[in-house]
Amino acid sequence: MSQTDEIDDSSAPLIEHLAELRNRLIHSVVAFVIGMVICFTVATPIFNFLTAPLCQVLAERGQDCDLIFISPQEGFFVAIKVSLLGGFLLAFPYIGLQMWRFVAPGLYKTEKGAFLPFLIASPFMFILGASFAFYVVTPLAYDFFLGFQQFGAEGEAVVGETAPLSVVFQGSAQEYLNLTIKFIVAFGLCFQLPVLLTLMGKAGLVSAEGLGNVRKYAVVGILVLAALVTPPDVITQVILFVVVYGLYEVSIFLVRRVETKREEKLRAEGYYDDEDLADAAMAEFDEEDGK
Repeated sequence: MSQTDEIDDSSAPLIEHLAELRNRLIHSVVAFVIGMVICFTVATPIFNFLTAPLCQVLAERGQDCDLIFISPQEGFFVAIKVSLLGGFLLAFPYIGLQMWRFVAPGLYKTEKGAFLPFLIASPFMFILGASFAFYVVTPLAYDFFLGFQQFGAEGEAVVGETAPLSVVFQGSAQEYLNLTIKFIVAFGLCFQLPVLLTLMGKAGLVSAEGLGNVRKYAVVGILVLAALVTPPDVITQVILFVVVYGLYEVSIFLVRRVETKREEKLRAEGYYDDEDLADAAMAEFDEEDGK
C-alpha cells in the first residue's frame, strides 16, 4: 500500500466525523430557529412576564408599571431579543441531545455513565440560577435603583432649592430587558460552577485539596466577577458573591466525594495501596521536621 493510500484511509474517519458534526449543528440551528419563531409569536406575553419584578417594586411604591419605546424600532428589537432567549431555552434540550449523540459513540460505557449526569445537571442548574436571579435578585436590584427617584408618596413633586422638581422613572423597554437578561444569564452561568468543577474533578484535572489551597484567589476572582456582571450596587454584588462562593465550597465537597469514590473503587480492584500513602505522608512529615 502506498503512502498516499494510507493518508487517504486515515483522513476518511476525520471526514466522517466532520460530516456528523455538520449534521448535528444543522439540526441544532433548525431547532433554535423553530423555537425562536414560536417565541416571536408570543413575545408580548413573555415580555410581560419578564416585567414582573419591576412591576412588583413599582406597585409597592404606588406607581404604575409603564415602560416606553424611545425609538420606532425598539419594539421590534425587544421582540427579537425575547425570541432569542426563549428560542434558546426551548431548543436547549434538543441541542444537548445532539451534542450527546455526537460524543457518545467515542466514549466507553463507564465514560458515558460518568458524563451523562453532568449533561442532565447543567440545564437544571442554569434554570435554578436563572430562577434565583429573576425571583430574588432582580426585585432587590430594582428596589435599590428606584430608591433614587424624587417622587412624593402622594404623587406630589419634590420641591428643590430653586423650583419644584420631580424625578420619576420612565424606563426604556429595551434597557430594562437588557438588564434583566444580564441578571438571568449571569446567575445561570455562575450556577454551572459545581457542574464544571465536579466534572473536572472526575477527569482528574482538579482536586479538592487544590481547590482548597487556592480559596483565597477564588475569593478575589469571585469579587471581580461580581463587580463585572452586576450593576454598580452593593446589594446584588454581595448576593452574587455569597452565592458563587457557596457554590465554590459545594464544588470542593463534591470533588472530595468523587475522589473518595475513586479511591474506594481502586481499593476494591487492588490498584490502591495504602502503604504508598503512608510512605508519602511520612516523607512529608520528615521534610517538615527537618525544616
